[in-house]
Amino acid sequence: MTTQTEPVVLFEVSDGVGWITLNRPKAYNALNRELATQMLDALIRCDEDERVRAVVITGKGASFCSGGDIKQMMTAAESDGHAAVFLKTLTVSLHEAIATMAHMSKPVITAVNGAAAGAGFSLAIAGDLVLAADNARFTVAYTAIGLAPDGSSTFFLPRLIGPKRALELMYTNQALSANEARELGIVNKVFPAAQFTDQVREFAIGIAKGPTAALGYAKKLLTLSAQSSLETQMEHERRAIAACGRTADFREGSDAFFAKRPPKFQGR
Repeated sequence: MTTQTEPVVLFEVSDGVGWITLNRPKAYNALNRELATQMLDALIRCDEDERVRAVVITGKGASFCSGGDIKQMMTAAESDGHAAVFLKTLTVSLHEAIATMAHMSKPVITAVNGAAAGAGFSLAIAGDLVLAADNARFTVAYTAIGLAPDGSSTFFLPRLIGPKRALELMYTNQALSANEARELGIVNKVFPAAQFTDQVREFAIGIAKGPTAALGYAKKLLTLSAQSSLETQMEHERRAIAACGRTADFREGSDAFFAKRPPKFQGR
């Protein structure tokens, strides 16, 4: 249990962005039940709030998220004789949070400001886009304490880097620098740590100013492509582009194109 008076997840909406900050800095933002539940609540709020046109998840302090709270795992193991009940309960909220990220029609950006290990690694790579400070570190970490990976990492990681490399990271728990993670295709952009907050804000606000419906359909189409035939995928595309053709943002984008000016999308 946490003794801090602040919420373990901070949430605000500004500049069209839902800012979600993991707020257990003294515990390196380790994932406990409270943090997982509050993160899920913040993500659902982002999904439902029309003011939110992009989402950023980051960590307060020196770490993004150091993984599951091992102290709580050990307390549960001492109480029950094992940690299985605790882990099953914890992963319910974590997995629902990641599913909400994946199915949300708005772009979700993970901003990795330090260590991303275990569940923190899983959360980081579940973002639609991953931004990292140049001092960030990534490691799967689960098998280092005798656990199997969770948090969708066994789904996303092999799709990002291939099954052989994914297994290597899971078997060895090799720590990757931000630039190494970018070279593997895990990270999109690396920013200097001293400028990270400002550059993430600038990047996220730029995404939030985009045509929200079109971005949402692009996200959905990429998800569907993994399980669709060519013909089925093209039908999904046909319906998505037609739906976008009904939006005010399409009209604005077209008008801006002919007027040779930057578009001012409203997310409608």
